[in-house]
Amino acid sequence: MNVLIAYASKHGATEEIAERIGSTLTAEGFAATVRAVADVDDVSHFDAVVLGSAAYASHWMHEANAFARRHHTSLAQRPVWLFASGPLGEEKVDKQGRDVREHSEPREFEKFADLLGVRGDHVFFGKWDPDSEPVGLMEKVMDHLPGHPREALPAGDFRDWDEVEAWAHGIAEELRAG
Repeated sequence: MNVLIAYASKHGATEEIAERIGSTLTAEGFAATVRAVADVDDVSHFDAVVLGSAAYASHWMHEANAFARRHHTSLAQRPVWLFASGPLGEEKVDKQGRDVREHSEPREFEKFADLLGVRGDHVFFGKWDPDSEPVGLMEKVMDHLPGHPREALPAGDFRDWDEVEAWAHGIAEELRAG
């Protein structure tokens, strides 16, 4: 069974999550292909798709949205899972008592759930290096604002690789079950 893991990543952290999902599925005996959404023209030769994106302000990156819209007919004909990376820090609950993952869930999860017949979704914590080069207009603007908001974000790698692998193992179990 051929599985595509397609991703949109701004600084590379989401790409690394996609790669870990791919290596886990490969270890489970599946042929896994990991590609940036911009590098995928056709999904019809894949039996299943895992689609993910970095999330900013409760939204996937434009490239992931465009990919899902462009390929929605083909995606709806095969098993699909969605993921996002983005929340930073080690707190699982924010100051208002909300679950950080639920509060960070991209709106696209709900938007694409029925359209694509999504089997499951997951939000992973992300990674942030304040010394990284700003990517995109918003980050470049933020660098010039008083207080340097990019530097105020929690720095570090907050991804839980055991969690990523467990989620991928769950996908493998579902695929084997049919």
